[in-house]
Amino acid sequence: MKLYTNYMGMRLDSPIIVSACTLSGQTDNIVKMEDHGAGAIVLFSLFEEKIRKDEDRFKGVMSETTHTFPEALDYFPVMEDYDIGTYEYLEIIRKAKERVDIPIIASLNGITTEGWIDYSKRIEEAGADGLEINIFFIPADIAMSSAEVEHRYLNIIEAVKQSIKIPVAVKLNPYFSATGNMALRMKNAGADALVLFNRFYQPDFDINELVIKTDLRYSESNEIRLPLLWLALLYGKVELSLAATTGVQTAVEVIKYILAGADVVMTASSLYKNGIPYIRTMNKELQDWMYMMGFDDLASFRGSMSQQHISNPTAYERVNYIKILESVK
Repeated sequence: MKLYTNYMGMRLDSPIIVSACTLSGQTDNIVKMEDHGAGAIVLFSLFEEKIRKDEDRFKGVMSETTHTFPEALDYFPVMEDYDIGTYEYLEIIRKAKERVDIPIIASLNGITTEGWIDYSKRIEEAGADGLEINIFFIPADIAMSSAEVEHRYLNIIEAVKQSIKIPVAVKLNPYFSATGNMALRMKNAGADALVLFNRFYQPDFDINELVIKTDLRYSESNEIRLPLLWLALLYGKVELSLAATTGVQTAVEVIKYILAGADVVMTASSLYKNGIPYIRTMNKELQDWMYMMGFDDLASFRGSMSQQHISNPTAYERVNYIKILESVK
């Protein structure tokens, strides 16, 4: 059974991609991911605000020490030549490209236009095959309109695409009032792919200490339904690569996402729980299912459960909501 697929113009030997996570912080892990059948790897995210915080801390150290005696200046490099936070990230890209053949996709989470452009250029120069822009933005300002939020996304995409030549995927949040229209506008702004969806890590409250908790919970398989819906609605309607993420625990979720129309399926939680070799297990289970169903390749069934291809398209619309409610006894 052939598992090859195409993502943003890159031919992959498997649709299973390692999503942005700390596991890719070590090159040995990246090699292991390739050895066990990952189609590509999205590196952990580079966060602009963290870099800027480190820069501010560095400047503080300089201001407190460099005037104690003239020779002290020799111990500190010029700030423009000292890529705090980015150097290690770019080195991981370079080392990974030396050791693996599968595509390495960087992940960037910026906060300023200058940051998006600058870091995108550095990532391309380091040798990344693609860039996933993770626009993790919650419009907490109640005065900000939906149009302003949308323009923010589109402006970032345009700025990044004008700065680099490698393909760009946009990790999309699920809270737009018109997701389909935004997908079209992002395509027109230059996006090469959409990743559905960004999983926001919402806070919780500790009611005894009265503090905000920021604990991490891995995604669960029941979280696939929202991205599954939008993949099925967008498939065949936007000329973009479609990537699914969130809730991928087994090959079952991989299969469902591809049936909806995904070109690739991203996972990290399953690897934290089961280890990197679990990629091979998911590939094998995907192939076993394809053999059982009589499919020779992914193209044979990709999008077959999308709205475009099912006999009753209203199953994805309001009528299905009513049927579900009526089925509850």
